[in-house]
Amino acid sequence: MYWEKDLEVLDRKHLEKLQVERLMTTLQQAVNSPYYGRIPEISKAIKSPIHSIDQIRELPFTTKEDLRNDFPWGFLSVDKREVVRLHSSSGTTGNPTVVYHNHHDLASWANLMARSLFAAGVRDTDVFQNMAGYGLFTGGLGFQYGVEKLGCLSIPAGAGNSLRQIKLMRDYGTTVAHAIPSYLGRLFDVFKEEGLDPRKDTKLHTLVIGAEPHTEEHRQRIEEMFGVKAYNSFGLSEMNGPGVAFECTEQNGLHIWEDAYVVEIIDPITLQPVAEGEIGELVMTTLDRVAMPVIRYRTRDLTRFLPGKCKCGRTHRRLDRIAGRSDDMFIIKGCNVFPMQIEGVLMKLPEVGDDYRITLETIDDQDEMIVQVEVKKEWFKGDLAFLDKLQKYITRLIRDEVLVRPLIKLVEPGSIPKTEGKAIRVFDRRKK
Repeated sequence: MYWEKDLEVLDRKHLEKLQVERLMTTLQQAVNSPYYGRIPEISKAIKSPIHSIDQIRELPFTTKEDLRNDFPWGFLSVDKREVVRLHSSSGTTGNPTVVYHNHHDLASWANLMARSLFAAGVRDTDVFQNMAGYGLFTGGLGFQYGVEKLGCLSIPAGAGNSLRQIKLMRDYGTTVAHAIPSYLGRLFDVFKEEGLDPRKDTKLHTLVIGAEPHTEEHRQRIEEMFGVKAYNSFGLSEMNGPGVAFECTEQNGLHIWEDAYVVEIIDPITLQPVAEGEIGELVMTTLDRVAMPVIRYRTRDLTRFLPGKCKCGRTHRRLDRIAGRSDDMFIIKGCNVFPMQIEGVLMKLPEVGDDYRITLETIDDQDEMIVQVEVKKEWFKGDLAFLDKLQKYITRLIRDEVLVRPLIKLVEPGSIPKTEGKAIRVFDRRKK
């Protein structure tokens, strides 16, 4: 079953034809903005129309730095009076990145969210509890409007307050819930503290997880804890927010909605397309946004196209789960390390809890990687011999994975400070 069958199963030839038509409309709209209005390649593409979607490579990239440098109005392509909402990053290290929407944009976004949730098996008979933050963060309102478009009973619970989340689930019979992966481990711990089991004491059948990169091992752990399927969601505020790509019930990659986006995967060094199936940096162009079109945006997210067709019948290409971000990688002792590599090791171990923290420090003039690892309560009982053995085992596993010997510190569950919103995993305190 499909939300919009005509679009979701469109053959490649007609899908690419639709992309070309929408790309030309997008360029004609984008040139109204101060930023794109001074890009000669945009004007040239309008005068000499694009006939193949591959010609998008003739256009320049847009970066987060561009969005910040032309803050606040440089990318706006309509009169300010048409704008009805904005979303923004925190801007704690400089100008925030801001995205503007008019009524058309919000309706389009809500429809993409409804399509995504429908693909994951959510129906209008479900009770949907949204445990994401509302406000400038896109996860709250993005899902809210999509759920309402789909026709579910929605519970806009917001983030945190685990006892209240559990009460809402039980009082109203929540069947589907959305949260960031790092929060669900904490929520499960509160279930246990209250003497409850979400597998028996709720009506949950589906979780939707996203907003922060996570490994397949982390997803499997969430599914085991709650006894439900957990579907991966991908989005970024520059492309609306959630609803950019979503897993269907086959759980074999994220369908990226190509009627709304042109998707490229490039080598982040050469900036050339990678071979089909190779991991590279995701580059995206909006095709159905009016107030603020964005062209060839370098997301810094690392992924690949999955080969073959999905059994669900949808023809839109599938992305592999995000392997990390090109700007998340750090170099320690000459080795390139991604935090997701370390998470993949830790989440396979039954003794390990759901939180960890990587700190890079200079000790005795040597750069070191310190990994704090929360150990589950049932294993953290003062058995020093066991903890010493576990510490050495984790040290060996991570060293084998990233080729750097870490300093492992085992800590009690709940002792690693939690951050508001997405989990912050890496703290670089090395002497520069």
